[in-house]
Amino acid sequence: MPPRFFVDAALAADTVVELPDTVVRHVHVLRLSPEDPITLFNGQGGSYSATLAEIGKRSASARISAHDATEAEPPFAVTLAQGLAGGDKMDWLIEKAVELGVAAIQPLQAQRSVVRLSGERAAKRQAHWQALIEAACEQCGRNRLPALAPMSTFDAWLAAAPATGNRLLLSPRAVAPLPELARTHADAWRAKGVTLLIGPEGGLSPEEEAAARHAGFIGVSLGPRILRTETAGLACLATLNAILGGF
Repeated sequence: MPPRFFVDAALAADTVVELPDTVVRHVHVLRLSPEDPITLFNGQGGSYSATLAEIGKRSASARISAHDATEAEPPFAVTLAQGLAGGDKMDWLIEKAVELGVAAIQPLQAQRSVVRLSGERAAKRQAHWQALIEAACEQCGRNRLPALAPMSTFDAWLAAAPATGNRLLLSPRAVAPLPELARTHADAWRAKGVTLLIGPEGGLSPEEEAAARHAGFIGVSLGPRILRTETAGLACLATLNAILGGF
C-alpha cells in the first residue's frame, strides 16, 4: 500500500498541495521519488490518493487525484481518561490506544502519578503525544484523529466532566465483569459512548476512587489478575472492540 501521511491542511481532488516539513522528512527517509503514489488525510474524514509532484531538499508537493470516503472507526466512542504513567509507558499506551480505536484521550495527574508535569514540560509532552497520535493514525489506517485533551488534575477533570454517557472505572476492588456489562449494555454504549477511567501506577487512591464512584462511575473488573496501567486500558479497549463490533 502507498505510504500514508497526515497533512493538517485543506485537501481536495485535482489540486496540488505543499507537504509539511514532517512529511517532507518522511519522504526523504523512505527515498520516494516524483510520481510515486502516496495517501494523504487531514483528519476531516476519508483519505486522498495522490502522487508526489516535486521533491526538493527541504520541500515537496503532491498532486491529489481522488477522495476515498472509507473510514476505519469503530461503531462506538471511548474516551480514555488515563492517569499519567512514568517512563515511556504513556507514549506506548497512547500509540496502542489509537490503534485500538480510542476516540479521545484525557491525560490525568492523579495522586499516585509518578510523573509530574507542568508549564513548558507539560506543553512539550502534549505536543509529543499529538505527534504520536498522528503517526499512529498514519500507520493503522485511521483517517480521523482521536482528540487529545489538555492535561488535567484528577479533581479538576472530575469536577468539569459532563455527567453524560457511560462511565466506567477499572478497579481491582470491582466485581462486575467488563465483558458481561458490555454485552448487557451494548446498544447504549454504542449510542452514547463510554468514558473509561484508568489509574496510574499504583492505581487511583481510595479517595479518588470514591469520588469517581460518587460521580457515577461504575467499577468494572477484567478478572483476578492485576494489570499494569499501560496494559489495563488497552485490555479494556480490546474487550470492547470484540463485544461491540470494533473488530
